[in-house]
Amino acid sequence: MTGTNDLSSTIHLTMELTGAYEFRVRVDGENAHEFVSGEGPPLGAPGTTSAGEMLGASVATCLASSFLFCAQKAHVRIEKLGADVHVAMARNAQGRVRIRSVSVALDANAPAEQHERIARCREIFEEYCVVTESVRAGIPVDVALRVT
Repeated sequence: MTGTNDLSSTIHLTMELTGAYEFRVRVDGENAHEFVSGEGPPLGAPGTTSAGEMLGASVATCLASSFLFCAQKAHVRIEKLGADVHVAMARNAQGRVRIRSVSVALDANAPAEQHERIARCREIFEEYCVVTESVRAGIPVDVALRVT
């Protein structure tokens, strides 16, 4: 992504087929790196990360990052943060598999004396998650935040 305040910024990726339904994905720019994506059995080999799995991980990563950023702004020390994600698949009227919904439960651990400072974050953190709010335009996304 070019400048974080630049509303016209883009993310640029290139992909190359490297095996049976397996692709090497290159992310360009300041944070350049590579990863492998694809479809597992029955089409491809086990051990690849599918597009549906990446979507679930992307939504959860964005939500967790938004919550963590808000908590840090509220001077709350998050000791542990994880997520439980469910990507529900279903066939549409034409019999094609589609993502029906995404559910994310974030589990955060913070000192008990700081829990009340998280209240505002509970209200607003989802609004700042670029991926979740974009996906919600077409796919229902349910979010739960559990703080212990």
